Amino acid sequence: MTLYDSHNHLQRFADPVRIIAEMRDAGVAGCVVNGTGEDDWDPVARLAEEFPDFIRPAFGLHPWKAHLRSGKWLVLLEGFLDRFPNASIGECGLDGWVTEPALEIQRDVFLPQLALARERGLPVTIHALKAWEPLFAAFDQEKPPEKFLLHSFGGSSELAKRLGDLGAWFSFSGYFLQPRKAKVVDAFKAVPRDRLLLETDAPDMMPPEEFIARGSAEGNHPANLVRIAEGLAERLEIPVEELSALTAANHRQFFDSDNER
Repeated sequence: MTLYDSHNHLQRFADPVRIIAEMRDAGVAGCVVNGTGEDDWDPVARLAEEFPDFIRPAFGLHPWKAHLRSGKWLVLLEGFLDRFPNASIGECGLDGWVTEPALEIQRDVFLPQLALARERGLPVTIHALKAWEPLFAAFDQEKPPEKFLLHSFGGSSELAKRLGDLGAWFSFSGYFLQPRKAKVVDAFKAVPRDRLLLETDAPDMMPPEEFIARGSAEGNHPANLVRIAEGLAERLEIPVEELSALTAANHRQFFDSDNER
């Protein structure tokens, strides 16, 4: 069984080298480590350089940090993308759950990242929370690239269909295995199988207790991906080996870019 964590934040762990070893031991074959701003792009880059066979880096400006950006943030972002031909853009997006920064400020950094992803032919990982209509409005203003991922997607079946029609891919995190999130699982039943990915969003988005293989004071351990896959496979009523194979193929298809060839 081969599993890929399509979205995490290893740079936030105190000992990412140990975490990576534990991921490998659990059967995780690789992951995408997402930067969220100028304060953590360097740590992501160092991990990608140390573990090039395991980590694909992603560099983006998260909506929660939009108001903290410097005047040179976009130039710095382009520099990291130049250094890493296998990098993607993310995590970026829009968040209506937070009151600061305002959506207008978030949009000021989200739109240039969409444009950059499209211009470079790179996949982009999008954070969207309680901002679905603003997201569609942003897409009207700045067309997304060919491959864009709604990470830890928590929307409805209707939203999945609407986004899927635009070409969206969707990654499932273990947090949504909670019984009260059954409608999100229903939405993933409607996601085309060739657009489905798995993620942990570690150290965030802790799954329910029964799906925690490795509990830690550090938060959600990315080795929990194995139990998350088992939980989603059960709900989709398919063998976990089938889910593993299709999400591994989808992961490679989504994150491979022409820049690597």
